Amino acid sequence: MPIPPPGPVSPVLSIGAVHWDSLARARRPITPDTSTPSDIIQAPGGVATNVARALVRLGVPTTLCGVVGDDMPGRSVGEQLGREGLSLRLLERKGKVTGQYLALHDPDGALVAACVDDSILGEASPEIFRATLALLATEMPASALWFADANLPPDILNAVADEGPQGRLAADAVSVAKAGRLDGIMNRLRLLFANRAEAAALADRTVTSPLKEIAARLHDRGVAEVVLTDGTGPVLASDRAAVREYVPQPAAVRDVTGAGDALIAGTLAALARGYGLFDAVPVGLAAARLTIQSAGAVAPDLSWQRLSHKPDPDRT
Repeated sequence: MPIPPPGPVSPVLSIGAVHWDSLARARRPITPDTSTPSDIIQAPGGVATNVARALVRLGVPTTLCGVVGDDMPGRSVGEQLGREGLSLRLLERKGKVTGQYLALHDPDGALVAACVDDSILGEASPEIFRATLALLATEMPASALWFADANLPPDILNAVADEGPQGRLAADAVSVAKAGRLDGIMNRLRLLFANRAEAAALADRTVTSPLKEIAARLHDRGVAEVVLTDGTGPVLASDRAAVREYVPQPAAVRDVTGAGDALIAGTLAALARGYGLFDAVPVGLAAARLTIQSAGAVAPDLSWQRLSHKPDPDRT
């Protein structure tokens, strides 16, 4: 791993989904119409939350901004995240249910089915966030990185882009259905994380188009840097001037939950330490590899020290 430039670690503001996750790993293949013996864990979740939890473990000062309900899951989320060392700006919506995610995994870690209730955020008004975002813009240093996930409605994403420091905003497309929410801020993104299908939708290309072509179109739309995943295939990183591909190293999969979020967190943690994009992505891949070998969305033993001793994935 290259030696980063000297200097402090820049903080990160993570904005988006805050959920209470219930994750079941079956002890035998799941079959419909009957109960299956499983190990079940409950923990905070949501893209922005998973990224923030991982960033704290990677030694990055991190603030999480999102919405919760005035209910037990909302209180549980806040208590646990506070214990983990996050700075919290959780906006309470009276009478609303905290976002929840339920996932069922077979013994090999493969996701069988998942359900999510994220109406508390999907139906939120930008006015809920504006004052908090404006305050955070005055509190966070100019060097801070801002990260937003596309669980946020378009009006709130626009408010994030309006308040965030120029050239310091990263975003995750989340899903094909939600990727289009980023349309209005593409030209204000420093960095976009997306999988092949999400990127193709944003680039107005077919899902079978070459990944380099999709990346080029995203640059045409104004995004400075992109990191595109392709299932188990190579990860592509591009900054307009150059393109690199990284072949992820094999790993014994225990749970795929949070792998993409770990990729984001590891990459952002390296960028916060002064790495360039092409040196940061291997750190993200190492974080993802460690995460899929653990139960839950954030590996309990994730740390900067562990990643700094991981070998870089092969480059092509």
